[in-house]
Amino acid sequence: MQQLLIAGRYRLLDLVGTGGMGRVWLARDEMLHRDVAVKEVVPPSWLAEAEREQLRLRTLREARTAARLNHPNVVRIYDVVHDRESPWIVMEYVPSRSVQQIISAEGPLSPQRTARIGLAVLAALRAAHTAGVLHRDVKPHNVLVADDGRVVLTDFGLATFDGGDGAMTGPGTVLGSPQFVAPERAREGVSDPRTDMWSLGATLYATVEGQSPYARSTAMATLSALATEPPDPMRRAGPLRQVITGLLQRDPWRRLTAVEAEPLLRRAAASAQQPVGPARSSAVAAVRSAARGIAPHEVEPPGDWGPSPPPSRRPRRRRLVALGGAVTALLVAGGVTLVLLDRTDGRTPPSGSGGGAPTSRPAAFACASPPPPTATPVASVSPPADAQYRLRDGWTWHDDPTGFRIAAPVGWARWTEGAVTCFRKFTGSRVLSVEAGPFRPDPVAHWRAEEARLLGGDALPGYRRVDISAMDIFDGGAVWECAWQSPRGESLHSFRLLANTSANRSYTVSWLTEEFDWQVNAAYLLMIRQSFTPIP
Repeated sequence: MQQLLIAGRYRLLDLVGTGGMGRVWLARDEMLHRDVAVKEVVPPSWLAEAEREQLRLRTLREARTAARLNHPNVVRIYDVVHDRESPWIVMEYVPSRSVQQIISAEGPLSPQRTARIGLAVLAALRAAHTAGVLHRDVKPHNVLVADDGRVVLTDFGLATFDGGDGAMTGPGTVLGSPQFVAPERAREGVSDPRTDMWSLGATLYATVEGQSPYARSTAMATLSALATEPPDPMRRAGPLRQVITGLLQRDPWRRLTAVEAEPLLRRAAASAQQPVGPARSSAVAAVRSAARGIAPHEVEPPGDWGPSPPPSRRPRRRRLVALGGAVTALLVAGGVTLVLLDRTDGRTPPSGSGGGAPTSRPAAFACASPPPPTATPVASVSPPADAQYRLRDGWTWHDDPTGFRIAAPVGWARWTEGAVTCFRKFTGSRVLSVEAGPFRPDPVAHWRAEEARLLGGDALPGYRRVDISAMDIFDGGAVWECAWQSPRGESLHSFRLLANTSANRSYTVSWLTEEFDWQVNAAYLLMIRQSFTPIP
């Protein structure tokens, strides 16, 4: 074979990999005298010329995207050049085998080895997501295990990032491998960090089970199963069963986040080699089960939650299951601790409604002004007799005279503004509120009307909608998550859940933080949502 010289510098030596979107070559950088990997983009023959041009443009975006990352578990990008009317991406060369090649040669890997690989991929995804980068094609083919044991995530060919060019896929087009594409992405084409987490779960499944969770004979059969069926049963996952199940949740809001998945992977990696089988339930299993509408007593409770009465003596209630943003739970000594970094203490809280909107505008968020002198601190009380689980340190049960129970932070100020009960740290800007209101026959329409009202009144400058959608809770409800900027330039983020609780009443449970603290503070949504209960 004649060795081609690309851009007068990179000499192609050997073909090391092929895929649906290109070929990867081992090459020699003649200028720096080092081996590199060069990706040649080869558009599929079925693409129209306009689509082929889009693919070329996306190649440039791939290089820009991946070049933003500098992480030991991400393949580094060195250069991008044009030659022979095609773009070529020059990357770090990692002598390695892909996880797919290892599975094909050796069969399914052990849960422990799979967990170690998963931790490396998770670290790469966390670095990417922190930089605003989405991978969108996580699969065993794109996970490399180097000869020295290093695990790297490669091929950001379908990657995108916030504020960038956006996805270049048309309606009805599914890019990526159908067996590793998240259901919402296959259905609607949407991508966010949660879609990458689903693909990580499918990759772990394939690594430990030997095939993907939706292995079918055709892409159409795979997509049909993805839309309507649960994942195929696991037989070899053992200690990985819990984390894989949590990552493969069809509802993105119920899916494990990166912070939740990491301790479960570490536990699986450190577990003793043993016959595979159903994994023992744990604290996170209880938390995630509660988030899926399963009462904590329906899974095995962890030891530090204390004894619970028999199931027959515990009342069953429908639980609020909406999760805002990324619900972050960390395992500590077999229990769950919810971590909060309060970087707002000592600051002047956002002024006006909506955390900064002047009072002349429509109210964007209740309780956003500093606590009044009449506010009283939330006192710690004994758990109610019918409490189904124990709260973490620093939180207590609050029975409100307006007819609801909720977990609230001890020491926070409590006061009322009309029909709204407010909870806020005396020196902070985080706000929890519960508002009683009338039954809303169409909760989604209610939030859309509120959105239009506030936007019309200029109460939400820099507005960004995250989600308005229905939630199956109590007698029907909907969630509205959004972000905006205060006049002082602070980025704010809120999550509001409207829940109809009877034929004539609804409640709106709201949570507001500054944007830079949202991911950490969102952890509290699980406890808040799970604990909220109307009191007859």
